[in-house]
Amino acid sequence: MGADHTPRIVGTAWGLLVLNTLGSAGARTVVPLPRSLIQMVTMGALVAAFALALAVNLRPRVRPSAYLFLLTLLLVPSVISSADLDSGFGALFRCARLALFVGTLWLLSRWWDGGTTFVRHHVRMYFAVLGSVAAGLAVSPGAAMPELYGGRLVGALWPLTPPQIGQYAAVITGLTVLLLLGRRTDRGSAALVVVPALVLLALTHTRTATLGLLVGLVLAIGSLVPTSAAARRFFAWAVLCSAVAAVGFGSALRAWFLRGQSQEHFTSLTGRAKVWDALLAAPRTTSEHLFGAGLGDKSFGGLPIDNSWLAVYHEQGTTGVVLVAAAVVVLGGVALLRPPSLSRACAIFLISYCAIASYTEAGLGDASPYLLHLAVAASLLAAPAAAAPPPAPEVPRRRVPQWARRTEVT
Repeated sequence: MGADHTPRIVGTAWGLLVLNTLGSAGARTVVPLPRSLIQMVTMGALVAAFALALAVNLRPRVRPSAYLFLLTLLLVPSVISSADLDSGFGALFRCARLALFVGTLWLLSRWWDGGTTFVRHHVRMYFAVLGSVAAGLAVSPGAAMPELYGGRLVGALWPLTPPQIGQYAAVITGLTVLLLLGRRTDRGSAALVVVPALVLLALTHTRTATLGLLVGLVLAIGSLVPTSAAARRFFAWAVLCSAVAAVGFGSALRAWFLRGQSQEHFTSLTGRAKVWDALLAAPRTTSEHLFGAGLGDKSFGGLPIDNSWLAVYHEQGTTGVVLVAAAVVVLGGVALLRPPSLSRACAIFLISYCAIASYTEAGLGDASPYLLHLAVAASLLAAPAAAAPPPAPEVPRRRVPQWARRTEVT
């Protein structure tokens, strides 16, 4: 089934999934939004996405997907660890949310055909989110770059943190560059997305997103170099510009990268390492070691974990870590086995970006933008649907002469 036959309602459902994963915690907005209202909007978006996906796929037809199968298995340790209610009813609520999220992805997998349809849905929705960030910056620069966050860009209309904004900007920048190299968009349209996204990324001072963008693009474009002259030219220019920037703006780039932090603060990854050490040193029962302590808010001792693998270990145990690692490895292995193509390059970019971001960001074990990024990668790596066989040509009936049809009865 080609991208041209994808119903528009599928794109709407995908946009609602993106809205659901924006979260409810972040900076103070220009117009104060109660957290309960934000949670109602995001959860309502997930329910609406599932309803739309079910409506357009009423007799459920899905595509086989090892990625979605492993996400479905991830529900098992999530439910086991959350069922004893040590983490409160919120843990079971998060399990239900994850189940609805994965169920929606299964319903939408019917249209995963190895094309770039879902890449375009992804870019459009996150570009709209970044548009709200830019609007907030224009309306109230003070609220958009508060001192509480060290002058880094936040969402002033919708509560978004600098790492979130940096992630969205980096992902759509990388995907748009690849679409341009694959001649799936023109330079004007690409510049309309890439230029403002890079400006917002710079204003967030998000190192993880910047590193993920650069490494992801190097790997993705490198996969296109053997078969694409445009990729070879872009790669050469990128290396040249990087060398010039390193020589001419080295001190400015270093200052931007350090964000005014001391060497000790930078070495401890902005204090993350202390939380990680405390989490690993905490005593655990055999059940908690295997299945975790239940789905929570990705924090330990009141502080954010900010590491996907440790967050999964804390909430879903070693079983969850194995399942999430298997999902990433399977996607990466399939991408490496595919012949060079634009779809493969986009998938490599998304997988490598998520792998890099998983070190300092949580989200691989619960409904999050990272699972959506990997779902887009899975859609890019899906085998094209088999075309329906053409109808057999109609055999003309043999005409019987008039004299042969008449029989004389004597």
